[in-house]
Amino acid sequence: DAIIGVTPNGLHCQLIEEAARLGKHALVEKPLDITPMACDRILDIMEKHNVHVGVTYQRRFSPDNVIVKKLLDSGSLGKVIAVDLAAKFFRDQAYYDQATYRGGYSIDGGGPFIQQSVLCWLFGMPVEVRSMLGTFNHDMEAEDHGAVLLRYSDGMIATIVASTCAQPGFPARMEIHTNRGSVVLVNDRITEWHFEGIANPASNSIFQVHAGAASAKVTDTAGHQAVVADFVAALAARCAPSISAESARMATDLIAMIYRAGSPVHQRHFNTRDDESKQSAKKQKLVIKSGSQRPNWILSSFPDESGDSLDDQIQA
Repeated sequence: DAIIGVTPNGLHCQLIEEAARLGKHALVEKPLDITPMACDRILDIMEKHNVHVGVTYQRRFSPDNVIVKKLLDSGSLGKVIAVDLAAKFFRDQAYYDQATYRGGYSIDGGGPFIQQSVLCWLFGMPVEVRSMLGTFNHDMEAEDHGAVLLRYSDGMIATIVASTCAQPGFPARMEIHTNRGSVVLVNDRITEWHFEGIANPASNSIFQVHAGAASAKVTDTAGHQAVVADFVAALAARCAPSISAESARMATDLIAMIYRAGSPVHQRHFNTRDDESKQSAKKQKLVIKSGSQRPNWILSSFPDESGDSLDDQIQA
């Protein structure tokens, strides 16, 4: 009835299309894909073939995250003023050397920011994004550290710091500050609760989410198990999974905004067609199955690139 795809980020659209042609639903790793246009193509494929697609954003099933989202959605925590998210992880050079696509734009989609999705799940899309990105500790094309400032339509200001340079690696931390109080979550668990008149709702569940701080190796699989169980139950009920392609697409939109607003070396991937970047990209090969070929979907995220040939889009 369905396939589970654990291919590199930029190959999700092709995998989903191949499965859909066979009438199969698909569950893929995060993100849905690496560009908004690839995500649009996935949504078109789903409608054409009447299939569902789920995405493995396992932190959306962490009990304390779910509790906080419900309280935010209900307005119980008041008006949100500020949110600060820090994902200061560490990966050594060997991690990126294990696969040539890692840390590049054309297949991996970027550096640590390509994995960010919690803010848009909790608060939606910002109206303004400013980012500073850099490559400091690794031999890689994309960023390995950066900071992002986001403003929302209601005035809320948020920050994201994402890194694979922060030795020895620290658990993800999110602070939410409202006009009524504050809450701090560390690796998806409420560690501080400061709301007068509202009891700390922290879950006593033994549910564990892989921290990912110092290693990409998954040792706590509860989050992934929850995603798979939800996906299977949704298919049995003939409905979309909780983390649908439509909801996951928002994360890719935010990622594109972050990179487009980034420092000049990272803007180049999205904004320009200079000869240097084209020549660099020509040296890269996309390996699918047993041969080297290019994907059969449009990669460009932006209207001013939509008329370019597929070769130019890939090279950009």
